[in-house]
Amino acid sequence: MQVTETLKEGLKRAYTITVTAAELDAKVQEKLVEAQPDIEMKGFRKGKVPLAMLRKQFGPRLLGDAMQDAIDGAMRDHLETSGDRPAMQPEVRMVDGETWQEGTDVVVEMKYEALPEIPEIETSKVTLERLVVKADEAAVDEALKNLAESAQNFDDRRKGSKAKDGDQIVIDFKGSVDGELFEGGSAEDYPLVLGSGSFIPGFEEQLVGAKVEDEVTVKVTFPTEYGAKHLAGKEAEFACTVKAVKAPKPAEIDDELAKKYGAEDLAALKAQIAERLEAEYKGASRAVLKRALLDQLDTMVSFELPSKLVEAEAHQIAHQLWHEEHPEEHGHNHGTIEPTDEHKALAERRVRLGLLLAEIGRKAEVTVTDAEMTQAVLAQARQYPGQERAYFEFVQKNPQIQQQLRAPIFEDKVVDLILEGATVTEKEVGKDDLQKAIEALDEM
Repeated sequence: MQVTETLKEGLKRAYTITVTAAELDAKVQEKLVEAQPDIEMKGFRKGKVPLAMLRKQFGPRLLGDAMQDAIDGAMRDHLETSGDRPAMQPEVRMVDGETWQEGTDVVVEMKYEALPEIPEIETSKVTLERLVVKADEAAVDEALKNLAESAQNFDDRRKGSKAKDGDQIVIDFKGSVDGELFEGGSAEDYPLVLGSGSFIPGFEEQLVGAKVEDEVTVKVTFPTEYGAKHLAGKEAEFACTVKAVKAPKPAEIDDELAKKYGAEDLAALKAQIAERLEAEYKGASRAVLKRALLDQLDTMVSFELPSKLVEAEAHQIAHQLWHEEHPEEHGHNHGTIEPTDEHKALAERRVRLGLLLAEIGRKAEVTVTDAEMTQAVLAQARQYPGQERAYFEFVQKNPQIQQQLRAPIFEDKVVDLILEGATVTEKEVGKDDLQKAIEALDEM
């Protein structure tokens, strides 16, 4: 077996791997000898079938296996010897594949881009500022007020009052399509908060201004992607009878409100709110700190980037941003989206920082534990109520999804490692200052 270098230019590598006919034949013979003890054939006892007969029957299939084993082994040996780490899966093609004949040498061409040598950084030269926000009394009171509003009650408006946005109306309704009532389209004494968006788009708006005992015909069109296929895109009418119009009334901020939210009393609820707010502030502060760290690291290192990685990342960024700009498009039948120079610049930054963090983590032997992965899967599974088990099984069978869950955990652990060696000072600020810093992240 022979490996010959044909290209070494920057990070680009190309080699030809030659497996001789004799080497292939020896591997086929080896596989036949290995399999012989377990093979039964009419007229022969198990394990006693002559190798010549086995070769005749199984030779062509084993030849393909032997060829793949030889090439895979040559690639492994080459990468171990050279120390190269391909940035992406190597491209492998068989030279003269269409005209190759059994009994001749196999020549394979292998191409890849190697990961670059990444310079080490001195974490002690990293200087950062961590924003610290305390949950003051005003913030706690504002959160309490929001809780009271979300726990609001509704009191009957005076007779003859018209329903306003935010009011609760109690209605009987019957829905029909083409004059026929449809299943699930009727209810009695249904409490509906106008403006809540809980009904089909356009439904609630037509009940604003209604009074008790009014009969209102609401005309709507079901969304084209409505869950019930037989109703999707159809025009419907709902005959509604208004039975009550109620005005919102925020709950009193007292011990009773606290008990609704599982706290012993109002003081305990305030303490819980303060703790939750500070956890939110801490998470936001970390996001700002992490961006500042990445910005600083980006200026501290420079190395050649694998062009294929940058190209793939640029296309992914362009595709993602296109869908964000066109939320109505859920499929991928939109043709090719060409990355702009801005997309390419962002891709270069992401690839550079990704490779840097990966190398720091590799050298420090940073790992993601099974327990951490389980927590990540649990967090994602909560987004699919009632289907958690199915989601677990989906993740177990999908290495790509596992990697998507593992990557941010690994990255955060490497970030923590760098921060341990960096100089980080704390600066106490107000929540408005922190909010501005978070908004600035989205503008970058």
